[in-house]
Amino acid sequence: MLPEVFYVLSKLFDLLLAPLTWALLLVLAGIVWRRRPAGPWLAGAAGAVLYLFSVEPVANELTRLAEAGVRSTVRPEVVYDAAIVLGGGIDPAASIGSGETELNAAGDRVVAGYALFQSGRVRNLMLSAGGPDPAEPVEADWAATLWRRLGVPGDRIVLERESRNTRENARWSVRVVRERGWKTLVLVTSAMHMPRAAATFRKAGLDVDLLPVDRRYGPRKDGNWLPRVESLERSSGALRELAGRGVYRAVGYAGS
Repeated sequence: MLPEVFYVLSKLFDLLLAPLTWALLLVLAGIVWRRRPAGPWLAGAAGAVLYLFSVEPVANELTRLAEAGVRSTVRPEVVYDAAIVLGGGIDPAASIGSGETELNAAGDRVVAGYALFQSGRVRNLMLSAGGPDPAEPVEADWAATLWRRLGVPGDRIVLERESRNTRENARWSVRVVRERGWKTLVLVTSAMHMPRAAATFRKAGLDVDLLPVDRRYGPRKDGNWLPRVESLERSSGALRELAGRGVYRAVGYAGS
């Protein structure tokens, strides 16, 4: 599949996999068929969908499934040539607005990369993350700014500014790795994203050890059955990730 076609379809796929989209479509269908017996049922189904995916037990179970089996494979005896940190941990729009690097909920990715360098576990830091307009600052640029302020020498920071999704992360990272002759690599991304990312990078020909961060599964006892936006967001993210793995395998971007 052509990369540009896949990129556009993947964004549409993400939208269609969101429970909020399902609820809105059900509401719309209820309005269209409001004079028919199905109308009230469709409206009720919209509310049920929103409630179901907005409660912690459902969100937590989906998160558990998405993060199941994810483990760090970082070897304590190895000093890696580079850590490849995937984008998703920085809010570029907020960063442009404030003029500072603004981390989001997945900011653990950027912090973990720095921690690896600061502890002497990696020689170089690479941030793989582009944006819709490479002429403007993209995620990779904001990460580099933060790392330099934290004391990472500029010649130890490598930016891959072209990628817009996991497939492109792997595709363009291969080029950088081969140009620089790196042999030992550690891949850093969120635990939920790691299975798809690792399979995609290995399919592209890179042998990577794994450092999953930004874990979201855990016991949550307060207000279990009260709907929360945070739970809806976690449910949506887990659904997209679980489905995305199947899509990547189906189109040949990731191994089994």
